[in-house]
Amino acid sequence: MSATSPTVFHRLEKLVGKKILVVITRDFGYTGKLAVVSHQPPGIWLENSDAVILRSTVVSPIPQVVNTEPKGDLFLHLDAIQRLESIPEGKPDAKR
Repeated sequence: MSATSPTVFHRLEKLVGKKILVVITRDFGYTGKLAVVSHQPPGIWLENSDAVILRSTVVSPIPQVVNTEPKGDLFLHLDAIQRLESIPEGKPDAKR
């Protein structure tokens, strides 16, 4: 019995149903509930998503969400994603 190495799809499938932050560029991304992981074309579907603007400073180098705009359901191709983070349950959406 041979064990296969986990792929990016295996890791993404573990996040289905959870709220995530998807960073597209240094200053822009989306938040939403991960609904589906697609293999062809490779990507993810977000439910109840929001477009977010991220900002970082010299004092606070970790990007923070500074503005949101509702977008609904959307598909994001994996080639467009720079970073993906799981948002812990109970953490309110911070609009700073």
